[in-house]
Amino acid sequence: MKFIDVVKIHIKAGDGGRGCVSFRREKYVPKGGPDGGDGGRGGDIILKATGELNTLLDLKYQQQYRAEHGQHGMGKNMHGKDGEDTIIHVPVGTLVKSVETDEIIADLVEDGQQAVIAKGGRGGLGNSHFATPTRQAPRFAQPGEPGEEKDILLELKLLADVGLIGLPNAGKSTLISVISSARPKIADYPFTTLVPNLGVVKYGESRSFVVADIPGLIEGAHRGTGLGFQFLRHVERTSLLLHLVDISEMSAGDPVENLEKINRELVLYSHALSEKPLSVAGTKLDIKGDGKRLDSLSKYCKDKGYDFFAISSVTGEGISGLVFYLASKLEELRKQR
Repeated sequence: MKFIDVVKIHIKAGDGGRGCVSFRREKYVPKGGPDGGDGGRGGDIILKATGELNTLLDLKYQQQYRAEHGQHGMGKNMHGKDGEDTIIHVPVGTLVKSVETDEIIADLVEDGQQAVIAKGGRGGLGNSHFATPTRQAPRFAQPGEPGEEKDILLELKLLADVGLIGLPNAGKSTLISVISSARPKIADYPFTTLVPNLGVVKYGESRSFVVADIPGLIEGAHRGTGLGFQFLRHVERTSLLLHLVDISEMSAGDPVENLEKINRELVLYSHALSEKPLSVAGTKLDIKGDGKRLDSLSKYCKDKGYDFFAISSVTGEGISGLVFYLASKLEELRKQR
């Protein structure tokens, strides 16, 4: 399935029905009073989050949504029927913004949560409401109010406990395939992963947490370089960041410099990201060579106060300790909320 996480759509709530101008017509009642009914309310446009979706793909191909208009009022004080609401289903984690003002309208972060994005118009009053002792036969009624109409931007930000970040080929996809049932594409060239992947990591008897593999970031990502901020938004909702750094003898660049590059991109994209708890994992321990790169990164993390782990997703070395640490750290963070 194609992963789509940003979509612009146009929505129009239903117009209210107009009130009715009508007078009683009964046998032996030559001058019946006004009996025009009210118009019905227009339908609302409602967005509802569901855990059954994980992409905005459907909305990419249908970008116009309208709710039903309210029916007009009728004689004999009969009210028009209210218009049906239009419910648009979106993935959990969808942020709704106004295109015109960039204002956040709703943030749907729970399964089943819903929000009225555009309200239907109120139905007009019939002429029976306007009769007075001095105006006994009003020949007018109110028109229905128009429903709200607007363009909105939908941004999907994945909900995950742990975000895996790092340069391309740092080992994120391999790690998530080892610790969860996720099966991302794995290859020995940059930008193998083109979309975020989610994996559920189980620990203990019935406990679990969600890990997101964020596609490879590079220097200049906050400006859109490489995959850029196309996927940086998915890091924002995570509770904990795990930075993966390649310490193998075949990796390019100094591991400390590689770590600093990505950390700098996070700060430039959003200062709030720099305040998230960050841990570091040196990957590909099975081909570490003389170990100088491992020692250099380990010392740097110790000086900076980062929790550091050396792991190999191929041999499994250090994996169980890392999973236990992540689970414990998340439990600690939840208690602080």
